[in-house]
Amino acid sequence: MTPADTTQSARITALLEAVPRSSFVDGAFLGGSAGLEVLDPATGQALTSVVDADAAVVGTQALDAAVAAQEDWARTLPRERSQILHRAYELCHERAEGLALLMTLEMGKPLAEARGEVTYGAEFLRWFAEQAVRLPGSFRTAPTAAEAILTTSRPVGPVLAITPWNFPLSMGTRKIGPALAAGCTVVLKPASATPLTSLVLMEILRDAGVPDGVVNCVVTSDSRGLSATLMADARLRKVSFTGSTAVGRTLLAQASEHVLRSSMELGGNAPFLVLPSAEMDTAIAAAMPAKFRNNGEACTAANRFYVHSSRAEEFTTRLREATEELVLGPGIDPASTIGPLIDAAALKTVEELVADAVERGARVLTGGRRATAEELPAGCADGFYYLPTVLADVPADARLTREEIFGPVAPVIVLDEVEEMIRAANRTEFGLMSYVVGADLAEVTAVAQRIESGMVAVNLGVASDPSAPFGGVKESGLGREGGPTGIEEYLETTYVRLPL
Repeated sequence: MTPADTTQSARITALLEAVPRSSFVDGAFLGGSAGLEVLDPATGQALTSVVDADAAVVGTQALDAAVAAQEDWARTLPRERSQILHRAYELCHERAEGLALLMTLEMGKPLAEARGEVTYGAEFLRWFAEQAVRLPGSFRTAPTAAEAILTTSRPVGPVLAITPWNFPLSMGTRKIGPALAAGCTVVLKPASATPLTSLVLMEILRDAGVPDGVVNCVVTSDSRGLSATLMADARLRKVSFTGSTAVGRTLLAQASEHVLRSSMELGGNAPFLVLPSAEMDTAIAAAMPAKFRNNGEACTAANRFYVHSSRAEEFTTRLREATEELVLGPGIDPASTIGPLIDAAALKTVEELVADAVERGARVLTGGRRATAEELPAGCADGFYYLPTVLADVPADARLTREEIFGPVAPVIVLDEVEEMIRAANRTEFGLMSYVVGADLAEVTAVAQRIESGMVAVNLGVASDPSAPFGGVKESGLGREGGPTGIEEYLETTYVRLPL
């Protein structure tokens, strides 16, 4: 072990020893016996263990705390809420290296991307700090009477926020930021695979001045038990969920009992269209992050590449070449540009999807299998690594054209007509993200307007921005997160009629 390796190992040990290991309720970490292992996807070994909370007991305690704090927090001056959120933004940047390293350890993404997520996640806190002092409201004269119409905004009330494992920091700040800005209290349920970053976020919010009970975090492997307990309680007034469409349907059914306000950011099946006018350098520069950012484990990841036949040979060749330049390895290695998948189940799913495509006639141009021990650094043989993959001649009936791949696999499908590409792109129940590449402005605009998607990136591989509305259509979700409208998901409008 080199001196640099020894220093890195000591730093990781110190970081993990400092991380809280239990649920955070009413301003305090509850403690207890740690029994829920958090795995390092790079090695397949346990990083640490956290306390697996009793979903019903601790969930109720967390909701009790949120309900008790709701009235005072709603009365807190918007400027005070804004200042607290801005301080939390600053603390994220002050503690950026620790946050980034922790995300890489528990989720697997390259450290450079984890640093990018700290910047992105913190920006939700700053954006909603600014929105907190601009809550909507109006005063106007009624059109047909000497009376006034006054509208004001008030917080929805206690919120259950359920976040996924693939963006451990930013999925939390994207929900907590607008909730706190609006005056709502929160019970956060992070993914049991990646709870550590969320627990450190609780420390940051506490240190920024968030009062006890305003934000709570329940770490449990019993996700169903927690959601069932809290959503059956009439005191909860909103649920915000990011995850699969299947789970989203279940939560919406549960939400109907008390008519909960619901925000759902669900599954994706993003098409990536390479039009006849596409400039190839631009197409490849957009395709690589669209597909391989975050190890391909993103709901916005390009899932199907529809390439016009006039550009197919050049695009496929260059995509294969660029993919072969990716360096697969543990995220903490500065040389790694793509890391492991989250767990063994995710690795198995990707293997099955590729095998299905190949059985139906697809050709593997590069990758197409899990990495062998000989292809990985020492200590990584039990990690969850899949080689970055490009598939050609992918048939329309392959499973990976219908299902989210959530891994580093790029299926290329060649079509002869732009109209055919549009129809294929829209032939899905999902509609979260789409990508369109072309140099002809009229062509690009016409295609982008016809894509059934909540978001469209033109000549770009990344479109997420805290200042823009994030969300999908069809079975990809309800509501929008971020942007000027993001805070409205956490507000109710009251109309008051007044005599003039």
